[in-house]
Parts: sequence; structure tokens; C-alpha cells
Amino acid sequence: MPLTRSLDDSTVVITGASSGIGTATAYALARRGTTVVLAARSEQALRQVAQRCRQLGGQALTVPTDVTDLESVQHLAERAVVEFGRVDAWVNNAAVSAVGLFDEIPVAEFRRVLEVNLLGTVHGIKAALPHLEAAGGGVLVNNASVLAEVAMPYQSAYNAAKHGIRGLADTLRQELRVTGRGQISVCTVLPATIDTPFFRHAANHSGRELVPPPPVYPPEVVAETIVRLLRRPRREAYAGGAARLIGVQWRLAPALVERTLGWYAHRTQFGPGARLDSTGNVFHADGQASRDGGWHGRRRQLVRMTAFGLAAAGTAVGTMAAMNRRSRSDR
Repeated sequence: MPLTRSLDDSTVVITGASSGIGTATAYALARRGTTVVLAARSEQALRQVAQRCRQLGGQALTVPTDVTDLESVQHLAERAVVEFGRVDAWVNNAAVSAVGLFDEIPVAEFRRVLEVNLLGTVHGIKAALPHLEAAGGGVLVNNASVLAEVAMPYQSAYNAAKHGIRGLADTLRQELRVTGRGQISVCTVLPATIDTPFFRHAANHSGRELVPPPPVYPPEVVAETIVRLLRRPRREAYAGGAARLIGVQWRLAPALVERTLGWYAHRTQFGPGARLDSTGNVFHADGQASRDGGWHGRRRQLVRMTAFGLAAAGTAVGTMAAMNRRSRSDR
């Protein structure tokens, strides 16, 4: 894949920029002198992020955007070009979630998660492609989560959307290559559990407090992964060592790891507190800009248990793989 322009001479559009990974990515780019175009539903939160980006040394433009509306996303792209002359890279990062058993999540919320996460990415790509082509090439980065490769219980809508994003990126990459537009790189990021407000903002129909299953990584881990992809694009990149490990295990022994991960997530995804049903930020934006979700203590507290669990799963996968190889050699 081709290299993108130097980051200090690039214009990068980021959706979902008002908190979490989007905010951390904006700050990481601003430190490198990149011009960032920040998109999300909350104008108030975007202004806070833009102010910090300017303090860090980058130019910043805020464009309140609903990624489920194609015209709104196309307006975002046009504003970026009018203000800065071109778009060099586009980061599709906007996401929401609805947590609960599949048959307990209202259909309207399930649909909205797909609209924001998957269709929002479709709209971002549709809007970005003409401008990336006009700039002589560029980079599309889609934040798909490790749940684009594996699955977790109570996250059916999110899992479905993220699997769709990964499949869309693979198809688009093929089409660009066979139509002579290989100068546009399509990258997929697969983060592990990240310390963001995501878990507090999710719609919740579980009756319990939602917490991030450890190990929990800071959002800067994903931000730096995205920065590396903008500099040197690759098809896919994991963010957080646990994501890579789980992905490898899933490919080697999918049935076993599906059961193990389901058991693990069932026991670590919920805290002790009870919660009333909530639609979270699925339909309405949160007005506060926050890079992290305040889960640092949980990150430290359960790291040993997580390391043990992953090591045990790794041992089981290794044993199963060895048994499969032995079985094939005996035939």
C-alpha cells in the first residue's frame, strides 16, 4: 500500500471525535501538526476537543455531523475541502452500543446501532472516496474492534455491525485494487477493550452495571495505532496485545474459544450494581468531551486474573492444535 503524505501536511477527518478513541486520535495527530476535522453529534463537546487540539499545535475544524445521514456526512467532507483544500485521510470511528440479551434489545435500538456503526461507516466511505481520489490517494481507517473477528455475549448488535465493517473494508480494498485505485488504502483497526466512556454511554437492558472486561487499555493505544496506519497503511492492525492473542486463538480453535470467551465475558462484563433500562446515547448525544472512562483501577485490579485466563485459553488452544496435527499425521 502507498504511503500517505507527511502528517504535518495532511488533513484528516475523524468521526466520533467528541470522546474516547476519536478524541485521543485527534490529540495524537494535533501533536504532530496535523489538521483535523472533527465530527460528532455534540457541537459543545467538539469545541472542547478542537480547543485542546489547537493548544497541542494542530489546526482544527468542528463540523457537527450525524453519520446516519448521508447528506450530513457529505457536507462534512465538503467543509473539509473548502477550509483546507483537500482530504488526505478519513477515520470512521463513530459507534454506539446496546447491551443485553438479543431478545431483550428493542428492535429500534438494534437498528440504530447498525445505522450508526455500519451504515455510518458506509456513509463516511462514500463521502471520502471522491476527495481522496482527487488528492491523488489517501487512507481510509475503519475502527472495527476485535469484535469484528470474535464475538461476545450481550453485544449482538455491536458484534453484527463490527463484523459488517470488516467485511465491507475487505470488499472495498479488492474493488479499489481491480479498478486501478490502489493509491487509496483501506485499513481496519481491531482494538481490545479500551478505557473510554463507551461502557457508560451504551444502552443497557441487562439490569446490571456494565463494565469493561479486562484487560483494559488506554485510548492512546488505539490512537497511536491509527497514526501508524496513516503513515504506513496496512490491511489490519490490532490495538492492545489481548486483541491479537484472542484473534489468533479464535482462528486456531473457534469453537473452544467461543465458549471460553462467552464464559469470561459473562462473568467480567457486569459490575455489582443494578441498573434500570436505559437507551444511553444511542439516540441522543452526550455533551461532554472525555477521552477516558475512568476505568484505570479496574485495569490494574484484574490484570492478573486476565493474564491467567488468557494463558489457560492459550494452552488449551495449543493443545488442541497439537492434537489436530497429530491426528492428521496418523491418517
